[in-house]
Amino acid sequence: MNKNIFELINRLNQSHSLSLEEYEDLISGYSKEAAEYAASLAVEQRKKVYGTDIYIRGLIEVSNICKNDCYYCGIRRSNKKCDRYRLTKEDILLSAAEGYTLGFRTFVMQGGEDAKFTDDFLVDVIKTLKTIYPDCAITLSLGERSKESYKALKNAGADRYLLRHETADKEHYERLHPSDMSFDTRMECLKNLKELGFQVGCGFMVGSPYQTVKTLAKDLKFIETFRPAMCGIGPYLTHKDTPFKDMPSGSLELTLYLLSIIRLIDPTLLLPATTALGTIHPKGREMGILAGANVVMPNLSPITVRKKYLLYDNKACIGDEAAESVNKLSESMKSIGYEVTVNRGDRKSN
Repeated sequence: MNKNIFELINRLNQSHSLSLEEYEDLISGYSKEAAEYAASLAVEQRKKVYGTDIYIRGLIEVSNICKNDCYYCGIRRSNKKCDRYRLTKEDILLSAAEGYTLGFRTFVMQGGEDAKFTDDFLVDVIKTLKTIYPDCAITLSLGERSKESYKALKNAGADRYLLRHETADKEHYERLHPSDMSFDTRMECLKNLKELGFQVGCGFMVGSPYQTVKTLAKDLKFIETFRPAMCGIGPYLTHKDTPFKDMPSGSLELTLYLLSIIRLIDPTLLLPATTALGTIHPKGREMGILAGANVVMPNLSPITVRKKYLLYDNKACIGDEAAESVNKLSESMKSIGYEVTVNRGDRKSN
């Protein structure tokens, strides 16, 4: 192993901070040995805070209708081949009821930026869920909204909000999105969410088109300085009906390495082993846990729509990804020395 990389990993483990240039060196210096060493420290840090507990979130994909036209995304506005759907309030409540029975105590409502999901509709759904399941947390992942909208959702009882920043580099952001989308707006939304008291999640794709070592280093520095409660990263995966269809997908190995680095940046982070990891490798989620992650998000969406919410091709939406096989998920976590727990799974302090 490169001695300098070894020293950088050790320093990050102790201080939880590096300079932008040092993050670049850390990424450039990737090797199997460096990744294994970083993972061993990341697991140690995670176990100090969370032990062997793995938190599960019930993912409800509420709509694949989106006003945005992001160049990498399968549910982009311009994709005429996308089979669109939108869940009703009743659909969402049925999914949550099934999830609660299975042991889920966090529901994640995720969807495209669908104009039909007004504040009034969402406030009604959130209040109903909170009334029925007062012991549960509600996470939203519904894109960019006004500060007033976020405030209404928070006041209704939403606990967490996931909004991937996608990249902390403005120029790179503009290469991934059309001109009607703004890097500054994305950053402003994240700031507003934090100010309103949400447990905020950000994140990025590993290996997205035009990504460089420098842009990745900026992502790591942003996570260090923004201090999110959650951070979702996964390999970039292509979709055949997007402008980026011929771009290469991201690397499993680099994603796992970056998961370990992010755990060293903040040992208390809620860090998912994402669906994208489970898609790129059959044991991807387990590998994510062994790299330092501590959250998995099985799918609670109705069976009829699961295959329609395709941000990328070949998404894992059956097998372990189906909430009905939560027992199988529990067994797979036990096989690597971890335990799925039934609670809200809030972030802990160090």
